[in-house]
Order: sequence, then structure tokens, then C-alpha cells
Amino acid sequence: MFIWIIMGGIFILSMIVQNSLKSKFAKYSRIPLGVPMAGRDVAAAMLQQNGCGNVQVTSVSGQLTDHFNPANMTVNLSEPVYGTNSIAAAAVAAHECGHAVQHRVGYSMLQLRTKMVPIVQFASSTIQWLLLAGIVVVSWTPIPLYIAIALFATTVLFSFVTLPVEVDASRRAIQWLEGSGLAAGQQLEYAKDALRAAAYTYVVAAIGSLATLLYYVAIIFGGNRR
Repeated sequence: MFIWIIMGGIFILSMIVQNSLKSKFAKYSRIPLGVPMAGRDVAAAMLQQNGCGNVQVTSVSGQLTDHFNPANMTVNLSEPVYGTNSIAAAAVAAHECGHAVQHRVGYSMLQLRTKMVPIVQFASSTIQWLLLAGIVVVSWTPIPLYIAIALFATTVLFSFVTLPVEVDASRRAIQWLEGSGLAAGQQLEYAKDALRAAAYTYVVAAIGSLATLLYYVAIIFGGNRR
């Protein structure tokens, strides 16, 4: 019962954080940057000034789908960010460029996260089948369930490794926006608030993944004791 209360609380918290992020993104998307630069221009400028001239800036469909892809060295900005002049667009564009800068300087946590990606992809595609197999053969052996727990633990670790990567990218973004003079005073505070709201989503996701892991552990090991 206790674990269900925790899971319910995390679900509600996640919804609150997601709604807050969407609300703040909408608010700061209506406030123009002090200079006539869309998200793509902000990204291009930050990349150039940080020695990342080999990284291309592209547009992708959707909202809040922005990401840096180290495989093809692209900063991919969602359509509302790519072509819009706003505080939100500048903050998001600079944040994704922060990841490109991390890649260039060899930021250790990003390197660890990148190395974990294949493992997490394998785990994500395998866990459900191991759980199903484990349920079928649990009377003979609990090994498939134990393996599923171990694999799920890697996805939990991945979520927590992601936290410092995202926080550091936002720090680099704010530092550059301020140093370049593109955002100052109240506009800089708005940019910080937008990126802080985005960071909370990763915190809640990490806590949620940990709670799910504990839930699985409680069920599997609790069941084995009976």
C-alpha cells in the first residue's frame, strides 16, 4: 500500500511539473529577446563562439523535442524554438548547445551517459520480455526476474547520470547568454526560470524510475519469501 501511495504521489508531481514547464515555455515564448535573433541564430552564435563550428543546427517537428545528437553532430531545435525570437527559444537553443560544448570539452558525465546509451536501449527492449518469462518460470527459477531487475537498475542509473549533464548544460547556457550580452536583468532571470522548470522534469523522472525499481524489487523479493 505504501509503495502505491509513493507512486501516486510521483505521478501527480510529474503532472504538475510537466504542466508548469508547458506554462512557463508558453509564457516566455511570448517575450522577445532583446536582439533580433531566433533560436537558430542563438544556437549558431553560441556554437561558433565555443569552438563547435562543426556542429550543424537543424529543425525538427514537435514541441520540446530539442536535442543534441553527437552521432551526426547536430543541434536539433523544435519548430517553435528554431524560428522564434523569444526568451524561451534562446534558453532552449543555448541549453542544447551546452551539450555540444560538453561533447567538445569531453565532459565526463556526458561521456558516461553516452557509453550507457546502448546498454539502456538493450535493457528497455528486453525488460518486459524477461518479466513475462520470469512470471511463467518463477516456480522453477527466479533468475529471469533477477536479470530484469538488474537491467532496470541500469535505466535508473541512467536517469540519475542524466541529471548533472542537464544541469551543467543549463549552467553553460546561462553563462553564455549573460556573457554574450543577449540576455541580462529580468530577461536573464526568465531564461533561468525556463531552464529550471525543464530540469525539474528530469528530477521527477529519476525519482519515478527509482520508485518503480523499488516497487519491482518489493514484489519479486517479497513474493519469493512466501
